[in-house]
Amino acid sequence: MKEPTVASREAPLGHSVKSCPSRTPLPLPPQTRMEQFQESQRRRMKTPGEGTGATRSSLSSPAWAMPWAWAMSGGFPTSATETEEFVAAPRNRLSCTCSDLSAHPGEVALTDECVGLAHAYLGVRGAFMLPYIIMLVFCGIPLFFLELTFGQFASLGCLGVWKISPMFKGVGYGMMVVSTYIGIYYNVVICIAFYYFFMSMTNLLPWTYCNNPWNTPDCSGVVGPGGNRLNVSFANATTSLVAGVAEVVNRTKRTSPSEEYWKHYVLNISDDIGNFGEVRLPILGCLAISWFVVFLCLIKGVKSSGKVVYFTATFPYVVLTILFIRGITLDGAINGIKYYLTPQWQKVLDAKVWGDAASQIFYSLGCAWGGLITMASYNKFHNNCYRDSIIISITNCATSVYAGFVIFSILGFMAHNLNVPVSEVADHGPGLAFVAYPEALTLLPISPLWSLLFFFMLILLGLGTQFCLLETLVTAIVDEIGTDWIIRNKTVVTLSVAVIGFLLGVPLTTRAGIYWLLLMDNYAASFSLVVISCIMCICLMYVYGHTKYFKDVEMMLGFPPPLFFKVCWRFISPLIISFILIFTVIQYKPITYNDYVYPGWSLGVGFCMAMSSVICIPVYALYKISRSPGATFRERFKFACQPDPSWGPALLEHRIGRYAPIASEDTVESRPLREKAELKEELKEERKEELKEEEEKERRDEISLTIQGSNGSTNTQNSPNPSA
Repeated sequence: MKEPTVASREAPLGHSVKSCPSRTPLPLPPQTRMEQFQESQRRRMKTPGEGTGATRSSLSSPAWAMPWAWAMSGGFPTSATETEEFVAAPRNRLSCTCSDLSAHPGEVALTDECVGLAHAYLGVRGAFMLPYIIMLVFCGIPLFFLELTFGQFASLGCLGVWKISPMFKGVGYGMMVVSTYIGIYYNVVICIAFYYFFMSMTNLLPWTYCNNPWNTPDCSGVVGPGGNRLNVSFANATTSLVAGVAEVVNRTKRTSPSEEYWKHYVLNISDDIGNFGEVRLPILGCLAISWFVVFLCLIKGVKSSGKVVYFTATFPYVVLTILFIRGITLDGAINGIKYYLTPQWQKVLDAKVWGDAASQIFYSLGCAWGGLITMASYNKFHNNCYRDSIIISITNCATSVYAGFVIFSILGFMAHNLNVPVSEVADHGPGLAFVAYPEALTLLPISPLWSLLFFFMLILLGLGTQFCLLETLVTAIVDEIGTDWIIRNKTVVTLSVAVIGFLLGVPLTTRAGIYWLLLMDNYAASFSLVVISCIMCICLMYVYGHTKYFKDVEMMLGFPPPLFFKVCWRFISPLIISFILIFTVIQYKPITYNDYVYPGWSLGVGFCMAMSSVICIPVYALYKISRSPGATFRERFKFACQPDPSWGPALLEHRIGRYAPIASEDTVESRPLREKAELKEELKEERKEELKEEEEKERRDEISLTIQGSNGSTNTQNSPNPSA
């Protein structure tokens, strides 16, 4: 009897499966499998004490069911001993595919950590919704408005604005360090999205089935043979088969094709953070593409990036709407939405939930990165940034909630097909962006199309943030150096920053890159953001003075800040941030990645990265105090806190009131704002009259100048000729 080929047994209709010699031999005939099964049973019976629970020999099932189930299961173990032997055995214990496992009921565990870009996909649900809204109202929007007014008033980047109090310029350096860390690993996440986007350009997504060389014996596909989805009706053929498979599932951890594709093929993850291994060349190439795209979009500065952002900021809404319409029409979508909206009030008192809410707000709004200050510095001086802050913050929050409906409707559909609770498939971070959601996309009709749209949306969302991060660093460098050459050759600075960012991101493309990426995400840009925001509030409200700052805002906007923002800036926001920071430190837990526990030295590196941005603040403060004039420390400290003489609006026409330069009363810059237009017109008219008078005078002078005679003598009207 001819053995069934892999393609005829496993491949869906219309698709062929390539042979994989590394995973031969093909399945044995049933008679041979029966002999193997009986031999394994005899070995197990000769070794008492090994194995737990019921065995196949003890199952009340027909004799024909046992060898058939053994053959269909691909030769899975029946005891703890065989489980250990099976896991330790080479991969060729299985045939070229494992997708037949999807015919059996089971649970697919999708576990991954939250990193980088995935903060935009953090589950805003249940008990998390309340802390999220509170943090948005009392911290997010006020701090967003504060940074916009700060940058717009001075028209300077995150370093130049600290002329308001030079001693606190270290806060600006801390923002640059944070932006550098985030920019390095953020683009790595974007490059992985690029990689998935390219891999989606096929008629069959590569993470659909378990018939690939990188799959392990534990792989269990969501889509069954022939392209059919999981269903349990097949398992109802016999109760014994269900019991036998349930036992196997309980003894062996099942993983999905998308999870194994992520870990074993895309990352080819190593066993330790110190074991870098080789560089993943496809990821490295996508990283180069990602940095090149960012550079091209910023090659002309904010002018070019502003045009690109029109597309990158609007197209994701189109994709979200398409996915939302498709998602809510799927079976089981209502279960995912119910899970999304169901509160879990027992977690409200968990400080980690509040810390996650704060991180979500800081990441989604970009507070304390320096990007808000930098982008606001390009606004017109009298731009209504109060209106902008309200609209942008609320739109951001609404988008997060809207994206939650899209994501959990798909996850509900996935849970429905797996016949498991939504909590079993719900994940966040790369587990959601690169494991759970790609797995759900395989269940949709024309799955490559939906995959292309989804990852294109991720790319656009990531690039929009990366533009801001890179422009923050470039603007800070140009403002700080300030030479004519730097200003004229800003493109060279942008290229240099992009090249350095690419080189620093290369270690994250190695086999241990995911460990370092998670380490940077959890330590380099976590509590340092809230520390920077808190110190910024203290500097502006208590060192510079809230009264002066409120007057500055009123001079710029034409109206003072609302009372709510005054109270938040002075009291509420710093207090909330301080409490979150304290309780986060109290409930600190070392970082882990699945079952991997980070070694102590790596946690030390993480703390060094976290402190590298915060330490800039006291170090620069001490440096500035030591360089300030004064006989005593108190005098130097007081001088270092005073605003720089050049602090204020960048343009002379906006420097009015106490910022007006010392000049005569007729100077335009020192006159009231309502008279400026009339005064400018008068000056123009006076200038024209002066020019006319000068021209007439020149004509008169020409007439009265020397007249050249024919004999070469010189005659003038004022001095008569002596020969006469």
